[in-house]
Amino acid sequence: MSRIGKLPIAVPAGVDVTIDGRTVSVKGPKGTLTHTVVAPIEIAKGEDGVLNVTRPNDERQSKALHGLSRTLVANMITGVTQGYVKKLEISGVGYRVLAKGSNLEFSLGYSHPILVEAPEGITFKVESPTRFSVEGIDKQKVGEVAANIRKLRKPDPYKAKGVKYEGEVIRRKVGKAGK
Repeated sequence: MSRIGKLPIAVPAGVDVTIDGRTVSVKGPKGTLTHTVVAPIEIAKGEDGVLNVTRPNDERQSKALHGLSRTLVANMITGVTQGYVKKLEISGVGYRVLAKGSNLEFSLGYSHPILVEAPEGITFKVESPTRFSVEGIDKQKVGEVAANIRKLRKPDPYKAKGVKYEGEVIRRKVGKAGK
């Protein structure tokens, strides 16, 4: 069995899990998330508010989807209870971020400012002109929005200028050796 897939998923108090065929809906204090489980995998409610994920056979595909399905449902439960946050930093002279309502406006050394609109379910918090965070209940969406913002100006390996995740270590390269 999949080591991750066979672990039961604990459902905390205040979280309501509804299983309707292949669709799993999780409702908690921060919102509601829905996920459709892939064909061979089954999810069932057990005793004591626990969810069990099972697979019908030991085929390679089933084994892979077993752990994936369990983790996706566990991430949904974590999302509706605690939420997810990705913190980003901007480094470089003149590089900064401004909050414009629910959107962000970046000055990243281009000839024009870049406006990033917040997708549904995502909020931005600007802590300072060089630090901000992406928050939401869907782990996939939070990571995707953060990655798209980082892609606007990836960290430069020579001067480490650009948008990077908090705590991310940029491998620096040495410049040209002068005579």
